[in-house]
Amino acid sequence: MAERAQRLVGAAKKLPVPEGTYALAAGLIVLGLTAYGFQILAAKRLTGDDYTSLNALWIIIFVVTPGLFQPLEQEVGRSLSHRRARGIGGGPLVKRAAQLGGILAVAVIVGCLAAYVPIVNELFSGRGELMIGLVIAIVGYYVAYISRGALSGNGRFGPYGLMLGAEGASRMILCIVLFVIASKSPGWWGFVLAIPPIIAVVIALWKQRGLVTPGPDAPYSEISSALALLLVASIFLQALSYSAAFGVLVLATDAQRHTITAGFITGVFVARIPLLMFQAIQAALLPKLARLASEGKHDDFRSGMSQLLAIVVGLCVTGTVVAALIGPTIGKKLFPTKWNLGHLDLLYLTAGMTLFILALTLAQGLIALKAYRENAIGWIAGVAAFVATVFIAGDDLFLRNEAGFLVGSGVAALLSGVFLMLRMRRGAGHLEDLVEVVEHEPLEI
Repeated sequence: MAERAQRLVGAAKKLPVPEGTYALAAGLIVLGLTAYGFQILAAKRLTGDDYTSLNALWIIIFVVTPGLFQPLEQEVGRSLSHRRARGIGGGPLVKRAAQLGGILAVAVIVGCLAAYVPIVNELFSGRGELMIGLVIAIVGYYVAYISRGALSGNGRFGPYGLMLGAEGASRMILCIVLFVIASKSPGWWGFVLAIPPIIAVVIALWKQRGLVTPGPDAPYSEISSALALLLVASIFLQALSYSAAFGVLVLATDAQRHTITAGFITGVFVARIPLLMFQAIQAALLPKLARLASEGKHDDFRSGMSQLLAIVVGLCVTGTVVAALIGPTIGKKLFPTKWNLGHLDLLYLTAGMTLFILALTLAQGLIALKAYRENAIGWIAGVAAFVATVFIAGDDLFLRNEAGFLVGSGVAALLSGVFLMLRMRRGAGHLEDLVEVVEHEPLEI
């Protein structure tokens, strides 16, 4: 299987790699690796309940902010690139997107403050200071995603990759400081989780000129008539990716939150390691598929999609087997006081992640072929399947959420695969208006 994957990667490399691909891949890798560094250091300094509360903040941030703002970033990049190709200034477009993103950010912040009591009591275990981190993160990622859209739309992928890497590096530096001074305050760790996107924007945009140039007014329709479907799909995608951890947080009793919940969350992060590898593959190979689709090369698109799926399946299946065999040993070394999962737990979680990554790959094909509605349906069905499974899978807290994630990801992958086959039978079509979205803006989760 490894030899076959190597041959497929070699074949994929024959296609031209878009400018900036490697800068994006490098930034994503730094961001992913430093996320694990943050988790390891936080687990060593915080008590089980504080660590669980911090990760509740983590899950909310990385479900809500990419879910709301990443589609907006993608549409800014696409529309701004079209304007730039026609020699039209994109300043009004960026301002219009910033207005829309600001409305979304304010609405979410107001909603969180309105639900302050249940969020703080049920998810943050009474630690109200974590709500400050949530508000900062929403504002920070709103600014960051709009800035990324402006960078990608202007073809500045080096600074885009720098922004991703700077976010991870600054978070790692700050959490090392907390670790060295032996901080046991979840509020400060929440601040360190939330502030890096703002730092990254300052670093990446330093001395950048001409990102926002004068031009004609931009109606909301120029951003995208499909933005609503992209937002829905993005929110449900992010929700499914963290569904097992979120389910445990919500369903755990008070006694379980104090004793075993933190151990499950660390297992979820170990199971997400294949997702880090997928992000690098995505940045390197999916742009080539988007180019084939835009050129109407139907057969090449199908062949390339098959190659990508084979690579993803090969790597993820290997990762699942390895995680099931040695995952608990590694987990106990990385999280010595916050690990309580066995081999079967890791097998279920990593198998679910394999299916999730498969669904993610198929979904990128659907987006490249403009199948927005089908993409959204797949992720909605996946979340619905997770919820249904959790309620019928018995009383075991861990098993019901592991089974829910496995089934939900499987449903999303199955539906996305069926929709993609049906769409490819109709022909890839001419997709020049969508190439920039898949070509330069990898999914970050």
